[in-house]
Formats: sequence, C-alpha cells, structure tokens
Amino acid sequence: MKKLFLFVSVASTILFTSCNNDDAQTQSYSYNVKMTDAPAPYDAVYIDVQGVEVKTSDGGTYNLTTDAQIYNLLELSNGVSVIIASDDIQSANVSQIRLILGDNNSIVVDGQTYPLATPSAQQSGLKLLVHQELEANVQNTILIDFDAHSSIVVEGNGSYSLKPVLREVNVQVTGSISGSISTTGINATVTAVATTGEEFTTVIDENGEFQLVGLLPGIYTIIITPEAPLTPLTIQNIEVMASTETNLGVLILP
Repeated sequence: MKKLFLFVSVASTILFTSCNNDDAQTQSYSYNVKMTDAPAPYDAVYIDVQGVEVKTSDGGTYNLTTDAQIYNLLELSNGVSVIIASDDIQSANVSQIRLILGDNNSIVVDGQTYPLATPSAQQSGLKLLVHQELEANVQNTILIDFDAHSSIVVEGNGSYSLKPVLREVNVQVTGSISGSISTTGINATVTAVATTGEEFTTVIDENGEFQLVGLLPGIYTIIITPEAPLTPLTIQNIEVMASTETNLGVLILP
C-alpha cells in the first residue's frame, strides 16, 4: 500500500511539473495595431478596414480582433491615431502585418464622391513587413502610417485608385516633430531630413499645423516649403528622442 502511494505521488509530481513547464513555455504578448495618416488635399479618403492579420517569424499567423469599419484617413492626421485591432499573440517576433480591406473604399474631391479602386488589397491584403520584438507584460503597439497623399493615383479617365504607401512606426523607439506656421490658409510641405539623408514628409493642415511621426532618434533639418510667393524656411539641428514629441512652436515664414 505504501509502494502504491509512493508511485501515485511521484506520478502526480511529474504531471504537475510537466504542466508547469508547458505553462512557462507559453507566453502571451499583448499587441495593438494603430492607424494614422498625413494630411492630403482631398475632402475625405474612406478606407474599408475588415481585418488585420499578423505573421510571426516562427511561422505563426494570428487574426487580430479588429474594429471593422470605414475610416476617414483625413481624420487621422497630425498626431491623431486610432486602434484598429488588438489581441494576444504567442510569439515575440512580428514579421508582417496584413491589412485586409473591403469593397467600400471611396474618395471625396471638391464635394464629389468617387469609388476608390483597390485591386491589390482585394486579392491579398496590404502587406507591411515589420521587424518588431515584443515585450511581456506591456501593451506592445505598432502604428501604421497610411500616407493618403502619396497613395492616391488619378487615372487617365478621371477615376481614382489606391496604390498604398504604408510605413511602420514603432512608438517605443521613435519620436516625432510638431509645430505650426503663423500664416494659415496656404499650402505648404514639411520635410524632415535626417543626417543619414533619409527624408520624411507631411503637409500643413487647414489650421497651419503639422506633425511628423516615426522618426528615429537623431538630429534633423526641417524644411517648410510654402506655395509662392512665400519662400521656404529651414531649421537645423532639431533633436529627436525616442517616445518624445519635439514641438517647434509657431514658426514665421520669411
């Protein structure tokens, strides 16, 4: 009887230890996908987001819980972003995000609504290669910068197509530059040039404000190029730090 009790105890210990090891090996990572946009010279750009899929470096595929709806990209500019999907995944290394769109995409130009053709998205989704290592017990986040200004193509017949220009922004390791110009009601382009030569561009919104996101830490030159007859303004040696917004304040064009 004592031998039987010893056997059961040992077996139970082995089973309990095995279960604990399995639990220890299964780590979940909280993951949020946000979307933002740069201003664009249209009344509205409506994107029908239906799903978000994440692929990991170990071959895993996760369909995130997605807030499926039609988003106006132009409401997501100059620092405004929205969580479009979130979930827990069981891998620490994200290698790809696939943004799945529906058929109800459109653009509004001068008060007129036009369908927005998205052939590549309808076939396989909008793929964005990423190299993001997640951390346990924190809210891991990636920001998709959907550049509507560069993504819209005017076809020869007057129709519009979406040729997406997407950029990943790891908010944990990048910073941003914001500011405004004293002259409102004009068109102007804002460019940040890194010491490596890489450029990041946005445009002034209707309030004269701007924000450039997803900038790696370093020193940048800011160039604001307004429409004629105004002349460009160049600001040098602007430092960007991770997880920090550098505000240039109100700038006066020459």
